[in-house]
Amino acid sequence: MLRKRVGGVGSILETLFHIVDVEYSWICDLKGKEVDEPQSKDYQSIQKVKALSDLYNKDLDGFLQSWTEDLENKILKVSWTDKEYKYGEVLRHVIVHEIHHIGQLSIWARDLNLQPVSANLIGRGL
Repeated sequence: MLRKRVGGVGSILETLFHIVDVEYSWICDLKGKEVDEPQSKDYQSIQKVKALSDLYNKDLDGFLQSWTEDLENKILKVSWTDKEYKYGEVLRHVIVHEIHHIGQLSIWARDLNLQPVSANLIGRGL
């Protein structure tokens, strides 16, 4: 879990943390919510990363469940750039970000002779 890998942000654990952190940050931007950025050094086990993911998912569920077409073209301005983004574009970016990393983790699983994570999202209640 901690061995550095080719591609991605480093190790499998660092990649899982990255997925959780980045996706939560973007959705919080859409919600207009300030985020206390977690430090990866505080999440050095799969259990801690999973607990962080579960905590964040509870916070995000209501926002995502209440998504309407009206939000699609709403404009998001973020602090780190002068660019503007449409809410729908950001939400789709978050989805694609996770799918990208599912593929990456699947390759790493094969390298370890493990069953890869399925990239099939059908039947997952999405």
